[in-house]
Amino acid sequence: MKHHDHFSASTSTLLHSRWTVFISGAVLLVVASTFSGCLSRPALNEQTFAFSTPALPATNSAPNGRVLEIRTLQIAPPFGGRPLIYRTGEFSYQADPYAGFLGLPAEGLVGPVSEMLRRDGGFGDVVQRGSAVQPDMLVEITISQLYGDIRKPRSPFAVLAMQVTFIDATNGLPGTVILQRNYSRRNPISSTAPAALMEGWNQALEEILGEAISDFKVRQTEKQVEGSRIQ
Repeated sequence: MKHHDHFSASTSTLLHSRWTVFISGAVLLVVASTFSGCLSRPALNEQTFAFSTPALPATNSAPNGRVLEIRTLQIAPPFGGRPLIYRTGEFSYQADPYAGFLGLPAEGLVGPVSEMLRRDGGFGDVVQRGSAVQPDMLVEITISQLYGDIRKPRSPFAVLAMQVTFIDATNGLPGTVILQRNYSRRNPISSTAPAALMEGWNQALEEILGEAISDFKVRQTEKQVEGSRIQ
């Protein structure tokens, strides 16, 4: 009888221990799953963006036969990577880990920039460096600022700054600089959301290139007048 009681007590203790281990394991599993879900949820909501070409009618005259080559289009660090960059303080910037460009932004800009220059610049074609088509004009674009300014979260801005250089080309080789000028835009945006920032950048890009093309046409006319006077 005493042996039976001892066996029952041992069995009860063993079952109790296993049940405790089971409960503890279940609790740990739930906790781990909860934290895992919290960490993975933002990754599932990752957003990607690209610059776009505005669907606006061309304002220039009929295109001529000149060919423009985009000789360089580069973005200065730290703005040339895929994550969207926000300015959070006087000297502090932060990369958004869950919002970025589809690829490197410099590569994504080639298409929209080419289309805007061709459409509004009056060029017959716009090609990239290395093209078999020989250009009559070259353009170099260096972007020095590309970020969202959220130092005042209730008044955010999309900031874009670049230097645009148009160079005359003889036999496809760089010649006289027609125009070299710095342009910048600091456009207010509706919110600090990545989509709003992208919209602000697209607007800034259109405004800057429109101004650069206008300045280029003026300088080119002035060069032609200067050349006729010399002759």
